[in-house]
Amino acid sequence: MKNNRIGLKLGFVIITVFLIVLVFLGFTIDRLFTSFYIDRMRTENEELGSHFAVMAQSDSTSGEMMKTFAEFSNVSIFNVNANSEVILHSGTHDSSDRKIIRSSDLERIFAGKKVNFLYTEPSGIRYFVSGQPIYVKDVAASALYVMSSTEKMEQSLLAVRNLLILSGIGAFLLALGITWIIAQYLSRPLLKMQQATRKIAAGDLETRLDINSNDEMGSLAHAINDLAVDLQRYRDTRQEFFANISHELRTPITYLEGYSQVLQQELYETVEEKNKYLGIIHDEALRLQHLVEDLFDLSKMEEGKINLELDWVNMSDLTQQAVRKVELKAREKSLSLKYKENGMMKKIRGDKKRMEQIILNLLENAVRYTEKGEINVSLSYTSSAFLLVVEDSGIGIPKDEIPYIFERFYRVEKSRSRQYGGTGLGLSIVKKLVELQGGQITVTSEVDKGTRFEIQFYQQP
Repeated sequence: MKNNRIGLKLGFVIITVFLIVLVFLGFTIDRLFTSFYIDRMRTENEELGSHFAVMAQSDSTSGEMMKTFAEFSNVSIFNVNANSEVILHSGTHDSSDRKIIRSSDLERIFAGKKVNFLYTEPSGIRYFVSGQPIYVKDVAASALYVMSSTEKMEQSLLAVRNLLILSGIGAFLLALGITWIIAQYLSRPLLKMQQATRKIAAGDLETRLDINSNDEMGSLAHAINDLAVDLQRYRDTRQEFFANISHELRTPITYLEGYSQVLQQELYETVEEKNKYLGIIHDEALRLQHLVEDLFDLSKMEEGKINLELDWVNMSDLTQQAVRKVELKAREKSLSLKYKENGMMKKIRGDKKRMEQIILNLLENAVRYTEKGEINVSLSYTSSAFLLVVEDSGIGIPKDEIPYIFERFYRVEKSRSRQYGGTGLGLSIVKKLVELQGGQITVTSEVDKGTRFEIQFYQQP
């Protein structure tokens, strides 16, 4: 429990709530029992007063009989006339203590009403007092006070309170044990998550949580596992990117350095050889420029700083123009490049330059990863949208890698990345540009059968 602060806090909250409920429940039960005993004793005392009043009004009942009945009933009685003089007294209560006889009560009694009140004598003993009129020929002739001690009632209430306290202590101890178990049970997954996240933060990305409950704890554990997987994949992708980008930068830089030295030292023999070296330097410079531009564009898009020049774009002309630009590369690999169009052409709102960049990236990607077969490009127009499809018969993408192909620096053919070229930025740029212009891109693929990219833009009114 030393490091289980969440368990302590959780247990403290639960036991505090339980304690509040327990105290409130105990207080309520005590009030219920107290009210019950008081009401019952007041009723019994009033009924006894009625019996004594009937006896006093009977001609056959003597004072001695009333005294005997009072002693048997364990009560004290006072029979008082209109002048507050005691005619008859019986019981354990001191007859000299006549504070119960109040003029206001006598007035009410002689007016034909009953009075009930609780009286505490100087010694601290409490009594229920019931006052009733005694009639002689339908006229209130005297007042009868009946006093019942609350001692037995208070003893019964004390026993009930002791029982409630003992029960409350037992319930509290039981709740304390159950709370400790619950707090441990509920906090254990959180402690595991804390340890796992610390390991992940320290770089141990292979850490996984084995919590399979079907609740929020299980969902949080799965989220942490997914985070670890994503971080691990990001780390691996980043390392691979650094390796790839180092190679992509080192190769043209090596060419530029080597052939510039050849030209500087005039180690060529003919003008044709000199021009060949200059052409290589130019190509490698363009390669570096293209790589830097891709990185710069992607960085601006991720920061939301790229500016789009929106205008009405003829996608039919733009797509056919892009197809013509890659025809030569496709012909060099003996690939069949086909284009078709469905529906009535409608212009869409977009950035012409970026739209062309999207189409060219997809077409160049298709040519790069297709060794034989064909590449089909189609445009379909509907009343509310248009669909661009680029489909090839290339190497395809494994099913488990499809969710990651739009991530930056990610390349499927890692083992043959040098052969196919690229830095893994093309598809990431495509996705960003499509989403920035309000479109959606999806991909389906099958290994050794080909890949199909679909881009959909909705028509704006």
